[in-house]
Amino acid sequence: MPEKILFTPHLIDTYCLIDVRTPLEYEEDHIPGAYNVPLLNNEERVEVGTIYKQVGPTEARRRGLELTCSRFYGMVEQIISLSAGKPIVVYCWRGGLRSYSVAMLVETCGTEARQLSGGYKAFRAQVSDYFDRCDFPAPLIVMHGMTGTGKTTFINGLNSLQWATIDLEGIACHRGSAFGALGLEQNVSQKQFETLLWDAFRRLQPDRPIVLEGESQRIGRYSLPGSLYEKMAGSCKIWCHAAIETRIERLSAEYARLEYQPAMLEALDRIRKKLGGTRYTDLKNSIESWDVAEIARSLIVEYYDRMYYKQRSWRAELELELEDFTRAEAELERFWREYTHDAGGTDGSPAS
Repeated sequence: MPEKILFTPHLIDTYCLIDVRTPLEYEEDHIPGAYNVPLLNNEERVEVGTIYKQVGPTEARRRGLELTCSRFYGMVEQIISLSAGKPIVVYCWRGGLRSYSVAMLVETCGTEARQLSGGYKAFRAQVSDYFDRCDFPAPLIVMHGMTGTGKTTFINGLNSLQWATIDLEGIACHRGSAFGALGLEQNVSQKQFETLLWDAFRRLQPDRPIVLEGESQRIGRYSLPGSLYEKMAGSCKIWCHAAIETRIERLSAEYARLEYQPAMLEALDRIRKKLGGTRYTDLKNSIESWDVAEIARSLIVEYYDRMYYKQRSWRAELELELEDFTRAEAELERFWREYTHDAGGTDGSPAS
């Protein structure tokens, strides 16, 4: 009989995780690194579930066996091949019959396999609890600033030996603005976004402050999970700035792809009322003539700077110039050293 084990994050790095749920269940979300070896396909699960509800469990199990018995050998061979010598853990939705059956099959064929107690549901509960608590191993440094200052590029370029970083916009595949979806696609579920974000935090070194970009409660169609938004709001905040010419240059480099033109016109139409007639027409003409520098300038001056951060209800602990990223990192390092010294430790809390 397969041994049951509880989920802990170290399983991801030390075990071969086999997800025997349907492809649709796996696509919605799964444990990072898990392989999908479905016992039932999408249509078969619907059929068996219907029989279970309308006729009963015994008939549903018999039909499930009829549908799947011919593929048992291939599944076992695939699982052993995927494991590549690692110990095997099999899971389904809640640690029930599907994962038990497959783990038993693998063991019957001479390879040890374990069953994940509680299945995916237990893993999902841990992800939700993680973001409800937001008890991170290091303090957060939250970088705010106007569009085009280069915050994301700066954060992703920080020395990884000194700073831990989370690219919220990269994980969300959205830049968090009206034109934030250009060239990107948010094609995973909210649950998968949360799992990817959880995994990014899981991989961080615990002895380094965590630097990430300030965002609203939503990034495109995804919501920040649990108490993360509130945790960021209560953390150390940095205000980043750069000259308007620098911002235009950086935003131009980001948007300067002709294939973005149709999506840019669509995004422009969505903010037409906010822009007003004249500004909308001028910006539309710039996009249609593909004057990238003018597009960037107009977006910054006529939209982003008018709409975002019009009023800040908080005070930044540091005003950081991002004209030169190397100098900015040195300034951030100096500030953080003094900030944590004044706080009497490294938890990032200001002195009382």
